[in-house]
Amino acid sequence: MQQKPTRYAHPPANLNVALMKTRDMPLHYYRYLIDRVGRKWHWVNVLRLSDEELAAKIAAPGRDIRVLYLDGAPAGFFDINPFSPDETEIAYFGMMEHATGLGLGRWFLGAAIEAAWATGPRQIVVQTCTLDHPAALPLYQKLGFSPVGQKREDVHPLTFAERSASVMRPAPPAQ
Repeated sequence: MQQKPTRYAHPPANLNVALMKTRDMPLHYYRYLIDRVGRKWHWVNVLRLSDEELAAKIAAPGRDIRVLYLDGAPAGFFDINPFSPDETEIAYFGMMEHATGLGLGRWFLGAAIEAAWATGPRQIVVQTCTLDHPAALPLYQKLGFSPVGQKREDVHPLTFAERSASVMRPAPPAQ
């Protein structure tokens, strides 16, 4: 996306939603969000990172992680990564199953796009794949993204033991 939208959608009426920007997010909570939002879509790379690697990623300068809440419970998140002065990536964007089909997607993606443009890039990017939700690419395009390339990658699903070790690992000691 190389042009900022001229307007953004409003949240759907009659839903109790909140979008909260995080500060110093605990690693276990980030892993929980990745697992709950991305399990069906095979978001496994982050779950394979060590605590040190993940902490460095989510604490990088300019990183903006926001959590969607529906009726007080987590319902999704997005993670904005301004990895260069010219380009900001919507690194992760997704909702949990209980939040889909309620008309939140357009508003929630609009909030992620607005947060990405707030970093001052020349363009914003998002990656999707054939394993993603079938509505992902059409929604990205509807809100102003254009496909620019394709590549082939292999996904190595996590075993139950790997997923458990990642998501259930103990919290690091308090500093």
